[in-house]
Amino acid sequence: MSASEKAIVLSKIKYRDNDLIVNCYTQHRGLSSYLIRGAFKSKRSGSIAYYQLLSQIEIVETYKPNQSLHYIKEVKSSFIYNTLHTNVIKSSIVLFLSEVLANVLKEEEQNNLLFDYLETALQWLDSEPNYANFHLLFLLKLTKYLGFYPDTDHVETGVFNLQSGYFESSKTHIYAVSAENNTLLKELLGMNFDALNTVKLQAEQRQAFLYMLMQYYELHLGYFRKPKSLQIFNQVFR
Repeated sequence: MSASEKAIVLSKIKYRDNDLIVNCYTQHRGLSSYLIRGAFKSKRSGSIAYYQLLSQIEIVETYKPNQSLHYIKEVKSSFIYNTLHTNVIKSSIVLFLSEVLANVLKEEEQNNLLFDYLETALQWLDSEPNYANFHLLFLLKLTKYLGFYPDTDHVETGVFNLQSGYFESSKTHIYAVSAENNTLLKELLGMNFDALNTVKLQAEQRQAFLYMLMQYYELHLGYFRKPKSLQIFNQVFR
């Protein structure tokens, strides 16, 4: 069965000598994997440049429900990035976030709200010159679609507990966050990307909050593992 589908590239791996396996998050079927035969020697499925990490593409696919790998007959860009793959810092963000997304997106089912969020957020990052804290808000907002967005009851006076996902009256649990991370979390909750330029952080603050978010993901997604690119990402993003 052939169908047109919008997709975001999450990961890719060379297979044999000339083939490519690409994992994508698609608009209508969630996570989907494709085998692209002759990707490194043939233009039948388009240039391998279409399959850069987090690229937004439109494909004509051959899909068979009982197979784990599907096929791409045609491909084109659905949105052409201007800076995401050419700016060194943004490329580091792409590498890091693509690893996170490949780790956490497991469902093979439609989720239009999540797809729209990914599509819109990445387009914002591509166009925005002030993006130092983008990954923090992106990961925080992503938890809404994964099912463990922080409960905002008692947000004004409470201390956030990473394990419960609630703001509690006092810092009595080992998973209660630091005062500095607690303040930043309250500032980011409900914030739009356009307001990120009002958040001023030192590199150490940014790194501490990111590690807190990674712990939050680990506690709520049993299969989550810290990205291998995390250490390199923090070195680049100082």
